[in-house]
Amino acid sequence: MSGYNAVLARNTINDPNKNGLQSDSVAFSHYNNLSAQLPIVPATGKLIEGGVKEQAGQCFKNIKSILESINHSLNDVVRLTVFIRNIKDIEVINEVYKTYFPAYVPARTIVAVAALPMNALLQIEALITNGEGTIPNAPQAGDLIKLTNNTGTAPLCPLSAQTVSFSHYNNLTAQLPIDPTSGRLVAGGIKEQAAQCLKNIKAILESINVPFDDIVKTTVFIKNISDIEAVNAVYKTFFPDSAIARAVGYFPARTVVAASALPMDALVQIEAVVSHGDGTPPQAIEDRHGLIIEAHNTNDAPLCPLSTQTVAFSHYNNILAQLPLHPASGKIVAGGIKEQAEQCLKNIKTIIESVNHTMDDVVKINIFLKNITDLDAVDEVYKKYFVNVVPARRVVGVSALLQDALIQIDAIVSNAEGTPPRA
Repeated sequence: MSGYNAVLARNTINDPNKNGLQSDSVAFSHYNNLSAQLPIVPATGKLIEGGVKEQAGQCFKNIKSILESINHSLNDVVRLTVFIRNIKDIEVINEVYKTYFPAYVPARTIVAVAALPMNALLQIEALITNGEGTIPNAPQAGDLIKLTNNTGTAPLCPLSAQTVSFSHYNNLTAQLPIDPTSGRLVAGGIKEQAAQCLKNIKAILESINVPFDDIVKTTVFIKNISDIEAVNAVYKTFFPDSAIARAVGYFPARTVVAASALPMDALVQIEAVVSHGDGTPPQAIEDRHGLIIEAHNTNDAPLCPLSTQTVAFSHYNNILAQLPLHPASGKIVAGGIKEQAEQCLKNIKTIIESVNHTMDDVVKINIFLKNITDLDAVDEVYKKYFVNVVPARRVVGVSALLQDALIQIDAIVSNAEGTPPRA
């Protein structure tokens, strides 16, 4: 594939995660995917001493160090995801955050989870622009610009932009069920809150003239996993949104995550990644539907009526979060954590191969574990699937998973051939 973008995995000399199971940064085309950073001091490999303030500072230092090692800066961050153990720590983290982002603020998601590796108090991951692209020996201009947007028709936050566009993707701040007029949570229960999250996402997209069905991936953070059926009932009233999408039954890829707590004591929060066919300047403005979304399902992997298995747009494939379900039975596979981890990765491999890609095309893996102590067992299985290219990675402990699974894994995959119309 001469002239095509290639997966570019890199580690810094000051790598804080020297376990060989993740790359610090995996760039492909116009984005860098960073592994989630724990508050590890690179010199010792141990957590920094102190409390949440010190740990937050160390996470940002690690991100900054990785970016500087690849000639990027914090100004190139388009999205931050902050996983914390105690939701009450948000204010302290925000004070640290403001010292690293005093002017420009990226899109941001904050969620409290049950556990983190090394018993850390927080973990931060970043998605970064990569204007130079990753075509071997053929750097691009590198002068693409970010476009940030805020609208008064959706909730405003001084510490995050509602949406940050770069190249062919829009990255939205996770939306809480806040009424934009009052700034408070909407009245009612889980259905009302889910509807408000989706209304806010729709308002943000309308403010930048992007259709709702241009969403390629959603992540639903839910406080009580038992509320998922109520959320799904609302979700189906928003997707599909257009006549074209309804005709093909289009749903974006999706991940459902149990949160131990959410900001403002919300019951649900929804994050969206959105296609951006126009690109960002100085790319030539294409017809809005010049590039198309390619959604694909295979019967050889578990099917979900509310999610497409893989949604490709431009140079990325977004994969539905995989539970350890056997495709034929639709049930959790027999055995323990190793068998379940194996099944999740088998499902991902099957989906990727169904669109003529391989595991070497994976740029980012997100692992959700019911018991964080199972990570060593998962890693034994994991190493068999990633031999040539080690993707960036995130590991989070959650209080529950759908179907009472022990593990769930989703993936972001490179798509060198792009989506039609191809040059």
